[in-house]
Amino acid sequence: MTEQELESEGIRALVIGATGLVGHAIVRALCVDERVGQVHAFVRRSMSFEHPKLTSSLVDFDDLAHWKGLIHGDVLFSALGTTRSQAGGKEAQYKVDYTYQWECAKAAAGNGVKSFVLISSVGADAKSPFFYLNMKGKLDEVVRSLGFDAVHILRPGPLTGEREKPRLGEKLATPLLNLVGRLPGCKAYHPISGEQVATAALRWGLESTPGYFLHGPETLF
Repeated sequence: MTEQELESEGIRALVIGATGLVGHAIVRALCVDERVGQVHAFVRRSMSFEHPKLTSSLVDFDDLAHWKGLIHGDVLFSALGTTRSQAGGKEAQYKVDYTYQWECAKAAAGNGVKSFVLISSVGADAKSPFFYLNMKGKLDEVVRSLGFDAVHILRPGPLTGEREKPRLGEKLATPLLNLVGRLPGCKAYHPISGEQVATAALRWGLESTPGYFLHGPETLF
């Protein structure tokens, strides 16, 4: 396909984590964006959302070798994530939040995808003594080595919005975090909606500026 043909068809966007809070918002935003011609979501369970631009593939993330050849496009949005309790322990959470995203990113880079957008977390730090933040920080760093033209790491604060599987702790903490987030120096921990994160993801993910970029929570509103 020539560059002229690609431009006429629009950007080809790929999404993993498309049934989660942020991933679903990203898919919906991509489908109504005039710059985007195709959206391909790779999901572990069927999506209820449909759109003429959207193709969804039901895949096994433990068996990437059988479908990694489908990961062809211009930009990959990676929004996989779970909690320790939902996953059933640290090892299972690590597989979803780190291993699956790393392996998909590596496959995308190998298939010539030019840009990668990763939804990370406020406080992510490869040197953190806390398991979750350490895991997120390590992934943020290693994807830099894959050779994408552009890598955008978004580190949102606590998320709000309607999930398919509600998280009780998230709902209980949101009112308090709304107050804390208004205190001087605490804006990073102000809750942000999945739609706001998706808007920021498209803002940077659909541009063509090369480089490695970290976007802190204050920049996402």
